[in-house]
Amino acid sequence: MRNAASGTGRPSVGQGLLAVAFIAAGVAHLVAPAGYVPSMPPGGPCPRAMILVSGIAEIAGGIGLLIPSLRGAAGWGLALLLIAVYPANVWMALDGSAGPSWALWARLPLQGVLVAVVLRASGAYSMRVNVPGHANSARARS
Repeated sequence: MRNAASGTGRPSVGQGLLAVAFIAAGVAHLVAPAGYVPSMPPGGPCPRAMILVSGIAEIAGGIGLLIPSLRGAAGWGLALLLIAVYPANVWMALDGSAGPSWALWARLPLQGVLVAVVLRASGAYSMRVNVPGHANSARARS
């Protein structure tokens, strides 16, 4: 039994896939942090430490998506992490040395989509709109 919106029950397939993706990304940050140093904006404090911390946060968030009582908090944490690393993604797009330019620029708006997906999949944020009198509105249900 699952209920993604309320964060109860077994994880959905989407939650499981997101969890695996974040855990894998986190492990990659911990196993090979040197590969991520060039993507850090110049002048930032302790790039290697920031990479390791972000990897630990990705793993913790991914695991949290699998645990019903932590799912919402994990969603908010991962969303904040995605926002926090956005400057590094902008730097990579401007610098252009971390991959094909088109992919680096395409990644920027997709980061916002990923934030929305994480919040929705974790149940941290419901995209329902309360319309007075509509059958699915909060007032109509109470």
